[in-house]
Amino acid sequence: MSIDQSLLEILACPEDKGPLWYIESEKVLYNPRLRRAYPVVDGIPVMLIGEARTLNDAENASMESLVQSMGIKPTFES
Repeated sequence: MSIDQSLLEILACPEDKGPLWYIESEKVLYNPRLRRAYPVVDGIPVMLIGEARTLNDAENASMESLVQSMGIKPTFES
C-alpha cells in the first residue's frame, strides 16, 4: 500500500524538520541527513522519533543508492 501523494508533499522529519525520501520498496521514509529510516506500515508513516531506525554505513549506502537509481524525489524542496 502506497502513501497518498498529497500526504507525501507535506511530510517532514519530526527531528530536523527537513524533507524525507519515500522508498516504497523498503517501506520507509528516509532521512539521509540523520541516517534514519521511519517505517511505513500499511501505507501509514510512523513519524515517531523513537520508532525510527538509525542506519549503519552499509544500510545508508544502500538507501542512497536506491534514491539515486530510482530517481526518488524528496517530500518537499527545502
